[in-house]
Amino acid sequence: MSVRSRTGAALDSYTSWWRTWGRETQPQCSQRSLVGLPEADYPKDSENESVRIIPSCTLSSSPAPKQALPARRIMPLESSLCGEVAASSAAPRVPRGKRGGQQALHCAVCEKEFRFKSVLQVHFRVHTGEKPFECTFCGKKFSHSGNLKSHVRTHTGEKPFESTVCQEKFTGSGILRQHLRTHTGEKPFECTVCKKSFTASWSLRDHLRTHTGDKPFECAVCTKKFTAGGVLRKHLRTHTGEKPFECAVCKKRFTEGGDLRKHLRTHTGEKPFECTECQRSFTSSGNLRTHLRTHTGEKPFECTVCKKSFNRSGALRTHLLTHTGHKPFKCTVCKKNFALSGNLKKHLRTHVIG
Repeated sequence: MSVRSRTGAALDSYTSWWRTWGRETQPQCSQRSLVGLPEADYPKDSENESVRIIPSCTLSSSPAPKQALPARRIMPLESSLCGEVAASSAAPRVPRGKRGGQQALHCAVCEKEFRFKSVLQVHFRVHTGEKPFECTFCGKKFSHSGNLKSHVRTHTGEKPFESTVCQEKFTGSGILRQHLRTHTGEKPFECTVCKKSFTASWSLRDHLRTHTGDKPFECAVCTKKFTAGGVLRKHLRTHTGEKPFECAVCKKRFTEGGDLRKHLRTHTGEKPFECTECQRSFTSSGNLRTHLRTHTGEKPFECTVCKKSFNRSGALRTHLLTHTGHKPFKCTVCKKNFALSGNLKKHLRTHVIG
């Protein structure tokens, strides 16, 4: 059976179990015939003849009057009329071991273990895709209420979580934790295929699709597909021309919030990312990563034509122009074209000197 078939079967089994957990068919009460009698025929309290007992057998299928329930603690269900006891609905149908004296719960799809039903319920949305929490501002949906709270702050502008290293502020504690790893260098999420490590679980999830070839996010305009929703959102702005992030200093606009944050450092002069080899500082983690290759000698960008390698993707793009013959940089004085902007700058000096 394929992984997809096994997962589907597990989902069906688990959904059935979930719906019946705590609602098993209970034994019928032998005194059920009392329910529905005229009030005058109800039995009387032995201590108070003026008080009649209204039957409310917990085992009967007939609904009993609603009563306040004790907080959290679930006791065995016992009929006040016949003394029969039903199995407690506190335990799941299939015991899977205990943890700390409590019944352990396991996800039927991925076998992950949980202590509480509520936590398992939230986790299971990862498999079902259920997103019951909707943003009232933009209609975006989330699987967890905490994620919705963090998202709402993107509309309100509230950023209560601050980095103790660089004082950058964030909308959620999880985003802050992820950011702090850019300072510590910690990358706890490792790809089992190529051993590449990541600072966030979602980054690893998106990366794994580069191995599987899965591209579940499709552009409605040009049908181009992407491995991650964030990449698709960024791509869509190439069609709409939308640049929703504006610099408060110079009014320059950007398609991505990260691009705006990096740009703001050109105004503040802040360089929070420091090289551990030479102590040189940079405005962005990407620039630091590129710089580190000058120490390691790594050149991950290879030309498919001549196999020459480069430490920056920009350097590779520039090099490719030597193969294509494309010269996008034109002199405004003599209309001569150049493949590189640097070559155009040098050429312009010949006009100034003349």
